[in-house]
Amino acid sequence: MSRRLLHALFEREEDILNATRLVREYGYEIVDVYTPYAVHGLDRAMGLKPSRLTWACFIGGLTGLSIAISLQYWTSAVDWPIDVGGKPWNSWPAFVPVSFELTVLFAGFTSLFALFARAKLYPGKQVETIHPRVTNDRFLLVLVESSAAFDVGAVKTLLEPCRPVSIEEHIEESEPEAQR
Repeated sequence: MSRRLLHALFEREEDILNATRLVREYGYEIVDVYTPYAVHGLDRAMGLKPSRLTWACFIGGLTGLSIAISLQYWTSAVDWPIDVGGKPWNSWPAFVPVSFELTVLFAGFTSLFALFARAKLYPGKQVETIHPRVTNDRFLLVLVESSAAFDVGAVKTLLEPCRPVSIEEHIEESEPEAQR
């Protein structure tokens, strides 16, 4: 099965932001927006929901903190209690540096692995470049031509004030499902 896509290429950051807002306002379905660097406000212009990656980071940090505190308590108060200078065995101020470090370590690794899993990044994955200049100095807005009523001329007229460099139609071929 294939689907028809409309690629609108832009030269400036402001143009892609305005075009994204405009096509979303008119109800067109945005597949994605490709940029050479992070564009502030683009997620709002696309209407994306807030990322759940912060929750993964929080849960990873909480896990690291609980592991650090329980490990330090077990080693200093349960397994091998040593009286050093009259300090209590479960002195929490002594636990702070290691707890902080493990919290940051677990939060960082959890965020990294969650991002890789969500973005389907894995070793050996073949990169599919949509347009050769997108990674350099161009911005690309991809719309799906969802129905027969989709009018390319109307979209070109709509995007004209945003100064697109080019607007082209592409057909995306999907791989056939495996025979059973």
